[in-house]
Amino acid sequence: MVAERLRAAGLAPKELAGGVGLCCDIGDMSPDSPGIALRADLDALAMDDLKTVSYRSRVAGCAHACGHDVHTSIVLGAGLALAAQGLRSGRRGVRLLFEPAEEAVPGGAVDLIEQGALDNIGAVFGFHCDPKIDVGRVGLRVGALTAATDAVTIHLRGPGGHTARPQLTVDLVAVASHVAVELPRRVADAAQRAGGEIRLVFGAIHAGDAPNVIPVHAELRGSVRVPDRGLWDRAESLVTGLVADLVAGTGAEIEIEYRRGIPPVVNDAAAVAAFEAVAVSVLGPAGVVDTPRSYGGDSFAWYLERVPGCYVRLGVHDPAWGTERHDLHSGSFDVAEDAIEIGVRLLVELVARGPQLHSPHPT
Repeated sequence: MVAERLRAAGLAPKELAGGVGLCCDIGDMSPDSPGIALRADLDALAMDDLKTVSYRSRVAGCAHACGHDVHTSIVLGAGLALAAQGLRSGRRGVRLLFEPAEEAVPGGAVDLIEQGALDNIGAVFGFHCDPKIDVGRVGLRVGALTAATDAVTIHLRGPGGHTARPQLTVDLVAVASHVAVELPRRVADAAQRAGGEIRLVFGAIHAGDAPNVIPVHAELRGSVRVPDRGLWDRAESLVTGLVADLVAGTGAEIEIEYRRGIPPVVNDAAAVAAFEAVAVSVLGPAGVVDTPRSYGGDSFAWYLERVPGCYVRLGVHDPAWGTERHDLHSGSFDVAEDAIEIGVRLLVELVARGPQLHSPHPT
């Protein structure tokens, strides 16, 4: 749908190999005149949409509860506006990035980059909806904005048995419960001794199907979040070593799948300053607020490993809704649609000013 709308505006989007995701250039770009990339994400979450609005999801068990549809609408709208202004040649070019699989690890940004999405790009900018900020404002932060995020799956196996005689076998439910409770605490303690912080949280546990059968397999799945990039490099060995310590002596066999995910989003100071100047001119001085660091992860980090840029928190809460704010990944998450127009105006003005940010970003 996005590609069709861009083609209707006379543009030539290039679809990502594999059929999901695309890039679209507007204007000319070369190594001597690197362009600006504007990034949106094409994805959704496996959950029901609980809103009662016209734009709620029409697919059961699938919802844009993280603002993906807003991000896409903004970048598409900015691209259409720039095309209408005749940004074809003689001015700094713009590349629209529509990234697939943002919610997956390591994210579709890796595929986009491998297929040339950042070639001849000097800076990258993007939005993420933030329900903690009122519509008409944006949140900015220099430096680390998010945490590195990994995924871990722990498989526990035993001979199984009867719940009447747990002492004759390996009680995998008890072992899994012990790991679920103790591992996050031990990981946090070990990280603190190393001078940093690691947050491990399990989001899924499964063991058995019958109340009178001790299962032969148990599985725990969780996320590992690390604010410090240096400690992120040590997180896998730390977590796997502590799992082995916890299970030792229980008789259970363990298998650990540790999937290294994404680094922290680290905003470039000059890019933040450039965007702040635009935001103040469009929204006024009160339209820019400081935003705290998040333990969430975002594949926008991969772009910032290659080029400088700025990831912006876009206010989407309507004050008329009152004080209750539904968080991201909530079935009731909603946005004030004025945020879309604001996002488009900010990106178009950013391109018009053309910040010259083409120095290699240190990794």
